[in-house]
Amino acid sequence: MIFDIITIFPGYFSSPLEEGVLGKAIEQGLIKVRPVNLRDFTTDRHKTTDDRPYGGGAGMVMTPGPLAKAISFLKERDSRAKVILLSPRGEVFSHEVAVRLSRLSHVILVCGRYEGIDERVIEKMVDQELSIGDYVLSGGEPAAIVVVDAVSRLVPGVLGCEDSAMADSFSDGLLEYPHYTRPRQFMGLSVPEVLLSGDHGNIARWRRQQALRLTLERRPDLLEKADLDRDDWQFLKDLGYGGKGRKE
Repeated sequence: MIFDIITIFPGYFSSPLEEGVLGKAIEQGLIKVRPVNLRDFTTDRHKTTDDRPYGGGAGMVMTPGPLAKAISFLKERDSRAKVILLSPRGEVFSHEVAVRLSRLSHVILVCGRYEGIDERVIEKMVDQELSIGDYVLSGGEPAAIVVVDAVSRLVPGVLGCEDSAMADSFSDGLLEYPHYTRPRQFMGLSVPEVLLSGDHGNIARWRRQQALRLTLERRPDLLEKADLDRDDWQFLKDLGYGGKGRKE
């Protein structure tokens, strides 16, 4: 899978793309991540990418010319590439969105800066706007790394163990169950006995119930969309869950 990232700060991505899961996936050729310097598509000697907004107001706006040229350049390489703008007003990024994107072969991520980008570029050249949350960042670069990381984990082979992605939080609509490792005793707390029992059926049941309990306590809104069976609903009912994201 290919990620092209249009940015005025290509150096921002150096370390994240060299470390951990992303670094290994790139080294193995499972994904390609190519920061594209927007300033390379400017025409003036100052390599200007922003200007004052029409109508007045605070801040600056990214000019349409360089952005249009950069997107066109990348689309000429692959007309099927999907253009995504990282924007606070976009669809909220979620596991479901990450799954959809992981099925694509090529994504172009546009990192906004300042007050945003000229609306005409969005209307003519952007396929989708994505937001990683209800807060404001200095630019789209941190959001781009979030999207690349979350999507890359779902690309076959990236994690090595395919079950890891399947068991992650949100993969089934629930928060993930607690994890434990050695030592058996730590700071006065013990590993739950069920995890030491060797009974895989009971362990699976305990983990499922812990995921349900944590989701009810911390993100009850997720339960309305989660894939729950009759036993799940009975367990939640015993905990006092009355549906509609709340306890009775």
